Amino acid sequence: MGLKRLDGLVFANMVANGAANLSQNADYVDSLNVFPVPDGDTGTNMNLTMTSGAKEVAALGSANIADVSSKFARGLLMGARGNSGVILSQLFRGFGKAIEGKTEVSTVDFAEALKRGVDTAYKAVMKPVEGTILTVAREAADEALRASESTSDFNEFMERVIVEAKASLERTPDLLPVLKEVGVVDSGGQGLLVIYEGFLASLEGKELEKPHAPVMDLLIEAEHHAHAAQGFMSTEDIEFGYCTEIMVRFQDEKLKDAPFNEDTFRNELSELGDSLLVVADEELLKVHVHVETPGDVITKGQRYGELVAVKIENMRQQHSTILEEEHGANQHGVQTAAPTAPKAKAPYAIVTVAMGEGVSDLFRSLGAAHVIEGGQTMNPSTEDIVKAIEAANADHVFIFPNNSNIIMAAEQAASVAPCGVSVIPTKTVPQGLAAAIAFNPEADVDTNENVMKTAASTVKSGQVTYAVRDTSIDGVEIRKDDHMAIAEKKIVASSASSLEAAKRLVDALVDADDEIITILTGEGSSAEDVEALSAYIESKNDEIEIEVHDGKQPLYSYIFSVE
Repeated sequence: MGLKRLDGLVFANMVANGAANLSQNADYVDSLNVFPVPDGDTGTNMNLTMTSGAKEVAALGSANIADVSSKFARGLLMGARGNSGVILSQLFRGFGKAIEGKTEVSTVDFAEALKRGVDTAYKAVMKPVEGTILTVAREAADEALRASESTSDFNEFMERVIVEAKASLERTPDLLPVLKEVGVVDSGGQGLLVIYEGFLASLEGKELEKPHAPVMDLLIEAEHHAHAAQGFMSTEDIEFGYCTEIMVRFQDEKLKDAPFNEDTFRNELSELGDSLLVVADEELLKVHVHVETPGDVITKGQRYGELVAVKIENMRQQHSTILEEEHGANQHGVQTAAPTAPKAKAPYAIVTVAMGEGVSDLFRSLGAAHVIEGGQTMNPSTEDIVKAIEAANADHVFIFPNNSNIIMAAEQAASVAPCGVSVIPTKTVPQGLAAAIAFNPEADVDTNENVMKTAASTVKSGQVTYAVRDTSIDGVEIRKDDHMAIAEKKIVASSASSLEAAKRLVDALVDADDEIITILTGEGSSAEDVEALSAYIESKNDEIEIEVHDGKQPLYSYIFSVE
């Protein structure tokens, strides 16, 4: 006879096994990714999410299943990535709520918890779509309820859940036409099935089965899936181009002015784009949405607290890159040209950190091989930087952190990178742009290092951003939501008007000897204000050359570079 009661230690092992099974099948799940956008990252996102939850559980070591499930749910929420990752976190958030106060559970308890998880996940999604992970989770949970009525044996119970999950997954193409068109099942549903299969293997004490990943005998099939899944849609067909995720930690002082209502906030964001998920608990708000204006999502979220994490990905760029990597696949996924040879290593490459589509484009136009999305409030990790170094595929990589808080992570990445790396310790975007302009592909490493460091040190940087609380710094009185003018690291003025703050910043930065001022406009700026600001600069120095670029950066209305 199998197990009749499930405690925290057994469940923790199930979680670890489910995470391991998903990890080794992530590539296969990625290859099925079609809906809502064919960006090929469902397996990756679910894997990162599940890994975060499993790490929390592994560190706990409790026999109390309520404690383990609570820790698991919080880890999933903190690590949730993408649509599928957020939905996964909600499935087990509801699961954990259903077994609060229990030290161990029966199959009946487990089934009811799975059903509670499905209800929670459906509530989190603005417009639930059938034929996705939601359907597989719901139909598997319904079977769990039926199974729990006839068996108390967890092995038999999970076997029946998996049989129904597989059947549900096979039916997803009948519910979602795009899946049938491409000839794949839903990627998120496949990821959930893989997790459940890991659960059962743990209960049975068996080794995980051979991965579904695109290796060995499945290579040809999985490659066909990848071609079909990514090639069925034109990049131009993607209506909302930016996969935007934010995590906000609630702050009492902000909630007093703007009380948070999850349904109202969800409805508000639904007007900006699609693929919307909003989840919140007592401490955190997590949002996933596809939009054209990521800055609007950030601004709306910040009404309720401080940003903990921000991730913005250009899905059009992701999709076009995948198509390019598919060696000339046409719009129907059919091979039109022979595979090309692997791209040769470049002698040099620049990797830079930037926030905002326009700023990123500027760096790319200056030769950056890879731009890591990040900056203030969203510092990339050492691992993020190492991956960018590897993707740059060069003998020697120059890194521009463009933020003092990122320099240490860049140096750590350099110490473990598989190639030569030089960290140019740029602390601002203008310093990074100056360094990029100074780069000489014909010069040696040492010469480039010296020239770029010198170029970065000679530029004056400034920015206009807003205050999150009342304070007084360096004799400047600052009120919450005021616009602060920051010259280098010093706050020189604060004003209710971003234009007025920008003028005070010009006063602090520009003198008669300066020749060029570059203005990157971002969140909160306007064409009228930029025109007025340019006129003001010319009144201060009519010889100075003014360049304006739409940086599209969040948080900062203006970023100034003065040379």
